[in-house]
Amino acid sequence: MTAVTPTLHTADWVVPVSCPPLKNGGVVLIGESIAAVGEIARLRQLYPEARIQDHPRTLLTPALVNGHIHLELSHLHRLTETPNVPGFTGWITDLLRLRDELAVKGVSAALAAEQTALAQYRLGVEVMADIGNTMIGHNLLEVFPGNLLPHKEYLGLAAYTLEKNLRHLQQEPVSVHCSAHAPYSTHPRLLQCIKERARNFGHIFPIHTAEPEAEGEMIREGRGEMVDFIRRRGFWGDSFQPRNQGGSISYLYDLGVLDEETLCVHSIHVSDEEMRIIAGQGVKICLCPGSNQFLNTGTAPLPQYLDHGILPALGTDSLASNPVLSLWREMRILSLTFPEIEHAAIFRMATLSGAEALKMDRYYGSLDPGKNGNLLMIPVREELTTEKQVYSHLVQNGEETFPRRLFQ
Repeated sequence: MTAVTPTLHTADWVVPVSCPPLKNGGVVLIGESIAAVGEIARLRQLYPEARIQDHPRTLLTPALVNGHIHLELSHLHRLTETPNVPGFTGWITDLLRLRDELAVKGVSAALAAEQTALAQYRLGVEVMADIGNTMIGHNLLEVFPGNLLPHKEYLGLAAYTLEKNLRHLQQEPVSVHCSAHAPYSTHPRLLQCIKERARNFGHIFPIHTAEPEAEGEMIREGRGEMVDFIRRRGFWGDSFQPRNQGGSISYLYDLGVLDEETLCVHSIHVSDEEMRIIAGQGVKICLCPGSNQFLNTGTAPLPQYLDHGILPALGTDSLASNPVLSLWREMRILSLTFPEIEHAAIFRMATLSGAEALKMDRYYGSLDPGKNGNLLMIPVREELTTEKQVYSHLVQNGEETFPRRLFQ
């Protein structure tokens, strides 16, 4: 077997994420895997035979991880072309109407999903967790150049839907990862069975959680906008009983579906007590600030999460609820919303925290030996002299730059 010659890539700054940035640092790749990260002089000593590729006026970073996206909704982008959102349940109504009009499946839906997936890759996303009700995401496994994690989503709150859903769930191949839609839309027994299946197969368990405020009102009191909407659609019944206290996290905790492999997406309306549950159970959180901003569902309490030792992942959601799908934009939104939060933490959300949430941190999310070497090269226009400036450039100006990759 012919030995592969190492390549030493050097740059103004190397940003491993798992440790502080390295000024005039380097990354040694053997094939497409990281062999070493460190100061250039030391790496030259360790790998004297390495080819050297210099990347001046550049930051080398790990690729991004999109913790939550709905590719199959890409053809419903018309919903975000107007800023007038008719409330959360009004938006759902418009989404269902437009989806019926344009069809859930078909060439246009599949093509739009593919275009969105490839656009994510061009923007630096290497790993992406997709949620869908069809097989559109699964059909893109051979198309997406990075690592796509499609999930088939189940929902159905009414008792009369349970038997059919459980039968379909039992028939799913092991290769198909399944998720639950939300506490307000999924029968509690179905939630438990999806989570049990995920545990048995070693899959993560994503679920939309505490997104609209009306969800908490439904869980506590059994009334409000969400209940009215579900009742109008004919899915309200005895399958759901109000708890009189707590919120979505407490409800899911009581159902026994919260653990280190549960990914609660959005998680806006969460109390301090529920944050203690999240921290204690090791639950992963994924924030989607762009979508929340567009739908006016509220702002996730990121400072409080950090106070509880919880660093969420970051997602874009879909073109049906977010006019621009870019993790760079999501980072910028967070930095503007929470100027007190260190930019290093925000960038970690879009990289290592996302990889950890998706159980992909063995290979992605940071620049460490053994991990994927398809690094991002972020151009810089002026000299950066401190770590703080490096992270500020990534978080505040990354949206304006077009990242390149070592391997296209």
